[in-house]
Amino acid sequence: MRKPKTLKPGDCVAVIAPAGPPDEKKVAEGIRCLENLGLRVVMGNALFHKEGYLAAPDQERLRDLHQAFSDPSIRAVFCARGGYGTARIAPFIDYECIRSNPKIFWGYSDVTYLHGAIQKYSGLVTFHGPMVASDLNREAIRQETYRSFLQLFHPTIQTFDYSIAPLNVLAIGRGEGKIVGGNLTLMTDALGTPYEWEVDGGLLMIEEVNEPAYRVGAMLQHMNFAGVFERVNGVILGDFKTEGEEKRKVEKLLEQFFADAPFPVVGGLPVGHCRPNYGIPLGVRARLSTSPPCLQVDSGVI
Repeated sequence: MRKPKTLKPGDCVAVIAPAGPPDEKKVAEGIRCLENLGLRVVMGNALFHKEGYLAAPDQERLRDLHQAFSDPSIRAVFCARGGYGTARIAPFIDYECIRSNPKIFWGYSDVTYLHGAIQKYSGLVTFHGPMVASDLNREAIRQETYRSFLQLFHPTIQTFDYSIAPLNVLAIGRGEGKIVGGNLTLMTDALGTPYEWEVDGGLLMIEEVNEPAYRVGAMLQHMNFAGVFERVNGVILGDFKTEGEEKRKVEKLLEQFFADAPFPVVGGLPVGHCRPNYGIPLGVRARLSTSPPCLQVDSGVI
């Protein structure tokens, strides 16, 4: 896997919307956060060309992605928000263009589909991280979320342990491998397609948003039947964004599903649709242990 280069103050970065339509006010607030990091921000031409539940028609969203990667003045590509629709453009992406112009690609949720596709066909390390409109607006932003962007300026090994969040152990052990994954729905949707995640020997990270326990269980069983959990060296559970009784049902389901796992399983990682939401590079080496619970992730940049 090829790592993109670090950012430096004054660099130009792009904000695009490969999935759902972002809120203009929240985009503006998020862009100011990036500018406070010393970055110059350009917006994709189709950022606000709303088309139903999409940010813009497929070809316009695809054009913004290609333009951001092919423009040598742009050093990073940040997604405005998730939603729906990235799977629609995956077959038409110029993966050789991305391979030839490696740069930071950052987002999560529906962007999970693009992370898997880009890593598989372009060999580029990408970042599961907080998005411009979703996480950097005044209502949602947290300092831990904001500081997560600093890893892009200096090669940094990240350590997630009790000092970061109250991690919980669902299955004991130690595992090492490249960290892969993201949103459970998107990973399940990709199974059996040309964009299925390559998980062999990896540490699988899973997050989800507002899905009831029966849906989470069905998707995990689907992955199990597809042999996914026979090929991984560990599982990291991020936030599932459920509340009340449904939250307890999801927690019990996860405990039961992974109780006999032959690899380490740790839950409570603050990634996904949560506050704070930490950015994590995908495709780099990581180490997971359970005594005490700790995840250590190599730098995603050089």
